[in-house]
Formats: sequence, structure tokens, C-alpha cells
Amino acid sequence: MFVVGVDETYPPVSNELRERVLEEFQRRFDGKPSFLVRAPGRVNLIGDHTDYNDGFVLPMAIDREIWLAVRPRGDRRVAVHSIDFDEDATFALDESAPRRANGGWVEYLRGVAWALEEEGRPTAGWEGIIAGDVPVGAGLSSSAALELVTARAFAAVTGIIWQPVGMARVAQRAENEWVGVNCGIMDQLVSAAGAAGHALLIDCRTLETRSVAIPASAAVVVLDTGTRRGLVDSAYNERRAQCEQAARVFGVPALRDVDLPTFDRRQHELDAVTRARARHVVTEDARTVEAAARLENGDVAGFGALMDESHISLRDDFEVSRPELDTMVELAQDHGACYGSRMTGAGFGGCAVALVARDDAEDFVRSVSRAYETAQGLRPTVYVCEASAGASVESVD
Repeated sequence: MFVVGVDETYPPVSNELRERVLEEFQRRFDGKPSFLVRAPGRVNLIGDHTDYNDGFVLPMAIDREIWLAVRPRGDRRVAVHSIDFDEDATFALDESAPRRANGGWVEYLRGVAWALEEEGRPTAGWEGIIAGDVPVGAGLSSSAALELVTARAFAAVTGIIWQPVGMARVAQRAENEWVGVNCGIMDQLVSAAGAAGHALLIDCRTLETRSVAIPASAAVVVLDTGTRRGLVDSAYNERRAQCEQAARVFGVPALRDVDLPTFDRRQHELDAVTRARARHVVTEDARTVEAAARLENGDVAGFGALMDESHISLRDDFEVSRPELDTMVELAQDHGACYGSRMTGAGFGGCAVALVARDDAEDFVRSVSRAYETAQGLRPTVYVCEASAGASVESVD
């Protein structure tokens, strides 16, 4: 990965994060950690707002990660210091606490501990140092990375076998029932089970996955608009309710079960807003499955065309874009190296994603960054990403 602002290039920082958490652990706890745990953020190449409709998504884990140095404790307490927030947090695993307490980042840790206990999985106390470089609120799933690094830490200190799908479900439950965001399974599953060099086609109903290679000639570029949204307070939950209403009208468990001919025949039964929401989900599912096939066949131009269609659908039918995202996508699409571009994530701010010719990626990044700053008066950050593996752990000698 390299990162470019308007005039600057930065080296990858994952190795720096690893060393920082090690050094800070030694300083604060006077000794070495037992384990080093990491979990990646993700970018979704195509298939947004389909996951909680039991549909298909095509994300990839990226080389923007959260690292956690951890050592077991003799009691049932968790004590952790966040380098990024310069904050300490401590909580007891056996205490009763109100859900959705306004505790910021630590609520994701507490939520994972609670979800593990609720599902009968063992927990144990530990102390740790945490740091990451997944931008918060940018649509790159910093929350899922935090949940999965926590789940991986609990698995390490208790000695349980790591099960990516099972732990992704635990993390999703923490976000749904503790944090209060009704997200689907995509973010947690790709952070748990991503494959280096590949995107991951996920069937969000069965949780079956298929690794899809990213062609060597193409680069995935994440374009952070510098705008942010809060999922709990946004229209995300409203969109989910509208999709559930559409499914009830069609008489199916989820919009995944509505194909295009059925939608075309019965769309008049929905009010205008619900119809638009459902149209996005039904067409996005079809696009995602087709996009995976095109990528597997090396058809990067065809894949890019579907990305462009996806953005129009998210903008017009699902109405989760905003002017800054639209500007970024249009500037990306205008560059000659770009195969396709779209907003990514839940929307209402954050990032766009583009598939570009790898040989021209650096020129693409600089040109689009400068044009966006001129157009919007905001300085973007742009990441040329590599597809990384899912959450992992290493023992520290």
C-alpha cells in the first residue's frame, strides 16, 4: 500500500504499528506481551446494502489494520490502552453493564466480550495495547477490525480454536445488540476470513465464500473524501427497515429472494420510496454475482462498468451518497486509467473505491486528489491498497 495526499507519499505503516504496540506494551506493563494480534479493515468492491438482505457482496480485506499486543491476567478483568485515543479502559468480564453505554471505542471490546459469554464461549482477563491505521468513519470498517482483533485476542488467551465464520457472527452480534448498529455480516466476515491477493465473494445467507483473485494488472484505490458519518445516528437503520418492508410485500424472507423479472412484474405494489430501495438491492445482487465472474475472467473493464452502475443505483435509488462522494467518483471515472468507480460502505460520507490500471495508479492518485481538492476545498487521502489476509495472531517469544 502507498498513501498519497495532494503532494505527499507515505510508506506502509503496518510494521510501524506492530513495533509501536510492542514498545508501548513493554513500557506500560514492564514486560513482553504473550501475543500480537491483527485484524484488517476492508473495502467493498461491489454489493452495498445487500448483506442485511441476505444477498451477495464482494469485499476485500485491506492492508489498513488494527494491532493489539496482549498478555493474559490472573483475574477476569480487561485493561487496555489505546495509542490512537491516548486513553485507558478497564472493565470486568463478569460485571453487569447497560448495553450501548456511551463509552466510545471500548464499547466494541465490551460488546465482543458480552457476545462471547452470551454464546457460551470462554473468556479470560487480559491486558493490552492497541493501535490502528483504519480511518474511523470512512466506510473502511474500522469497527469490524476492532471487533475481530478483540475476538482474536480472546481466542488467543483462552486457547480456543479460531473459527472465522463463528467469530464473525460473534462480532456482528456485538455490533447489532451492544453497539446498536443493525449491520450485516460482510464487514466482520471479510476481516476474519479475507485472503491475500483476493476479494471474497460472500453469500450472506449461507455464509459460503469464494476467493476471487485481483488481476495483477489492476490496482484497487480507496479515495477518502474527508467526510464522515455516524451509522447509529444516520439513516442506515431506516434503509434496513424499508428493505424489510419491501420483502414483506413480496412475501419473502429477504430481498435476496426477489429476482429481476419478479421485481419488474410486482414493483407497482410498493410505494415510490420503498420501490427505489428494493430496486437497488435486487439489481445490486445481480451486479455483484456478475462482477465476481468478470473479475475471475480478468475482464477488468467489464467489472469497472458494473462499479459505475452500482454508484448510480446507490446515489439515485438508495440515496446514500452525497455531493462530495459523487464528485470523487466522477473525477475518478474521468481519468484514463480508471476502469470504474463507486462509493463504498454504508454511505452518507466516507470513501469511494476505484479499479485502475496498476501501471498508472500513482498518476491517477495525484491527479484525482488535486482535482478533488480544487472542486470541494477538502484535502483527500487516497490509498492504493493490497488485498490482505484476515485476522491473525502470533506468539511473542
